[in-house]
Amino acid sequence: MDALQGWGVSSTHYLQTHYAEAQGWFLWVSWAADLRNTFFIFFPLWFHLRPNVGIKLIWVAVIGDWLNLVFKWILFGERPYWWVHEAAYYHDKVAPHIQQYPMTCETGPGSPSGHAMGAAGIYYTLVTSILSVLARRRRGGRKPPQPGWYVRALLWTGFWAVQVCVCLSRVFIAAHFPHQVIAGVISGMIVAEIFDRVQWIYSASMRSYLLTTLFLTSFAVGFYLLLRALGVDLLWTLEKAQRWCVKAEWVHMDSTPFASLLRNMGTLFGLGLALHSPLYTESKRSSGAVAKAGCIVSSLLLLHLFDSFKPPTHTAALYYLLSFCKSATVPLVAGSIVPYCVNSALSLQGKKGL
Repeated sequence: MDALQGWGVSSTHYLQTHYAEAQGWFLWVSWAADLRNTFFIFFPLWFHLRPNVGIKLIWVAVIGDWLNLVFKWILFGERPYWWVHEAAYYHDKVAPHIQQYPMTCETGPGSPSGHAMGAAGIYYTLVTSILSVLARRRRGGRKPPQPGWYVRALLWTGFWAVQVCVCLSRVFIAAHFPHQVIAGVISGMIVAEIFDRVQWIYSASMRSYLLTTLFLTSFAVGFYLLLRALGVDLLWTLEKAQRWCVKAEWVHMDSTPFASLLRNMGTLFGLGLALHSPLYTESKRSSGAVAKAGCIVSSLLLLHLFDSFKPPTHTAALYYLLSFCKSATVPLVAGSIVPYCVNSALSLQGKKGL
């Protein structure tokens, strides 16, 4: 592993040295690959266009990130930005100088890469969903059911272009080794492929959402407590991040394992609330193009403002609680409250027009 990780550090040094002018691009890619953008952008967009696609995106993102957390706790992956300072690999030679950036100092273990896993799962879901929609349209128009090869080639080329950019970005900023981002891409595609074959999520009851949320949370917390009782500290990476990050303000609480866990559980629970809300049932009666456009624009604007709210970090328990509530509110607002308000406004306007 030392030799593999040493090569990974050399890869980071090479990218930072020879492609320094692309720093802005790599930082933007890392920001864009964050799962937060799935919840705040992709979900409201696709949920109002194709509800099943929006639902699947949430499940893939949440379950994929939950599995990523469990894998990280099992694999104990290092991160380049602290490993390069501690590794005995460089005892007889000079270690490469590795620069750090505001998104470098993540506090969890590094393997597999959460950004790479999330991006692979989400974009794989989008590509397969778009191809499925196109196939149904061609079938309805009495054309060959499969989209043309050029459409498939274009979509899959775009998919792999995104994955390459995300992987290079995470290696460039020294957040991950190359083998960690490759493992993330493979894992994310497997999760997305599994949910491409699962149908019960589209008709899951509120009880199923509640039990799934409780099970996933209890399993992760129980696993953490079990290993802690056995003398295994699963938060060993937090001390390394605080020690080796060049700026203390770059170590963010929202990158800790439990922040990620509660954020995802809140999102899944909020989706269940949205789909089983009387407001959602009422809003489904109207699904015209104007209503969909209004829902998309309103959801994106409202969630953009909502994302500016940052829970206070002085108390960990309060931060985790507010993160859960904030995450649960996102799908509830975009999937239930906004559609109801938009349809009510359009209905009222229609009555006035008469």
